[in-house]
Amino acid sequence: MKVLALIPAYNEEQTLGEVLKHTAPHVDAIIVVNDGSSDRTALIAQTHGVHVVSHVINRGLGAAIGTGFAAAKKLNADMVVTLDADGQHDAAEIPKFVEAIEGGADVVIGSRMLTRTGMPWYRQVANLLGNLVTFFLFGAWVTDSQSGFRAFNAHALSKIEIKTNRMEVSSELIAESRRNQLNLVEVSIKAIYTDYSLSKGQSFFVGIKTLLKLVLKRISE
Repeated sequence: MKVLALIPAYNEEQTLGEVLKHTAPHVDAIIVVNDGSSDRTALIAQTHGVHVVSHVINRGLGAAIGTGFAAAKKLNADMVVTLDADGQHDAAEIPKFVEAIEGGADVVIGSRMLTRTGMPWYRQVANLLGNLVTFFLFGAWVTDSQSGFRAFNAHALSKIEIKTNRMEVSSELIAESRRNQLNLVEVSIKAIYTDYSLSKGQSFFVGIKTLLKLVLKRISE
């Protein structure tokens, strides 16, 4: 099975090199989507010999994942694992996702909420709210709807349509999994937080904006 890692990156020169180094042993290839970075993100990715796709401007997480999915399909990926570029995911846990896909899952969500170890309380609260919003709007329940550590098999890649551009994509991917009747499972993952990775999270106002976009998406369907 050809396993690709997809890493969206926006101004991640501080951490991207280490993330790529730790990810490479567990996958067959890596795609970095440089989402309009103004720092050395693209250069660092290129020096690590990975596939680099760049947006001219910053388009957001959803657009980056959509671009990455398209690239993965061109590379004939059997499975794509998404990881954040800020170092909060342990690439050594990728085999858990491979095992779940080989066991019949179409989509795998890495859940920090199954153990909650190392996850700040306010992140737990924000995540629970995201879970509730995803459930009430789309009828799909998972324990960690906002997790960036996910996996998709080729069938899921062929079915999922990403229409959102920014943070709302996390809920959209789960909604799309339900809409297409994909087999979604969760696996437990670590929560690795540093001051740097915590600074990358959604602010309260961004969270409200994301919620409004999800409501509009649901109404328009």
